[in-house]
Amino acid sequence: MTATAAGPIPETAPIPVFDGHNDTLLSLAATGRSFFAESDTGHIDLPRARAGHLAGGFFAVFVRDPDPAASPTDPTSPREDSSASAARTVARYRDPTNLPPPMPLEHAQREAMRSVAALLRLEAESASAARVVRSAADIRRCLADGALAMELHFEGAEPIDPDLDALHVYHQAGLRSLGLTWSRPNRFATGVPFAFPSSPDIGPGLTDLGKELVRACNKLRIMLDLSHLNEAGFWDVAALTDAPLVATHSNAHALSPSSRNLTDKQLDAVKESGGVVGLNFHVGFLRRDGRVDPATPLSLLADHLDHLIAHLGPDGVALGSDFDGATMPNDLSDVTALPRLLDELRGRGYDDATLRGICWENWARVLERTWGA
Repeated sequence: MTATAAGPIPETAPIPVFDGHNDTLLSLAATGRSFFAESDTGHIDLPRARAGHLAGGFFAVFVRDPDPAASPTDPTSPREDSSASAARTVARYRDPTNLPPPMPLEHAQREAMRSVAALLRLEAESASAARVVRSAADIRRCLADGALAMELHFEGAEPIDPDLDALHVYHQAGLRSLGLTWSRPNRFATGVPFAFPSSPDIGPGLTDLGKELVRACNKLRIMLDLSHLNEAGFWDVAALTDAPLVATHSNAHALSPSSRNLTDKQLDAVKESGGVVGLNFHVGFLRRDGRVDPATPLSLLADHLDHLIAHLGPDGVALGSDFDGATMPNDLSDVTALPRLLDELRGRGYDDATLRGICWENWARVLERTWGA
């Protein structure tokens, strides 16, 4: 029996999953679907989360570039699943020499405010079935109570102003993890474009303001997410932070040479810090050929997990699906298929004690160390 602060979770129960990354807030806004009704669109809603034993995860606030032709917040604009929109966005960020112009702060803050408000409304409308978590103890209570634990995460620091005033406001609203970049440069750092094959060693490291942001996050105990950050920025954070190094949704560069994946040297640094890497399910970050092909077997996820554990140990690996924001393998088409992944891993010889670590305990440990109890 595994003990938690709020009570035991029987070992005979299905293993709950706390997931390191989803773009469900973006998907809900883009499609107009309800989070509380089972849908055949997108990857996560509350009924499907329960069916797949998803206990919670990082709900990302991601701000898309301004597009004068269409806006997902305009009720007259066409609705579309966020995965399709993400595919077009990714295509714009393959060539680092031809990126869109820097994002205006006003746009970033307006769109971030909408997403944060949407998450808080989900909590209010859920009748305690879904809760915004602000501590590791909150996550453990949700696991014990059967409530969906929703952690507010920013995928890219574009909504943070140069004076960092907004950081404190968002923290009070529940922000507990921050990706310094998405796959574009901003005032704080440089992200990696979706280049393949490519090293993550692309562009300069943190700006002076980026270093100030790292220190401010350490002081507020906001977890820093290194997924999407380039290699120079990774090493700058490693030299500055007093918290474990974390990449919420990245894979092994040695198996799939995407700039979005981590080199073995980076994995070793995460291990040394006591950090965690969340296994990303996106097919383009799993395949050796980099193709975005849904006919990608679950065995490739197990291959990446084997490699991550070889460098990080079983305590340093978690899940970071990228549900609702990327192309999933056919056999992992939405959150209800999570038990298939666990069956694949059991077939590789992973026992349930190790799977509990991968599925939620490793996240709880690192977040407790970063946030406090």
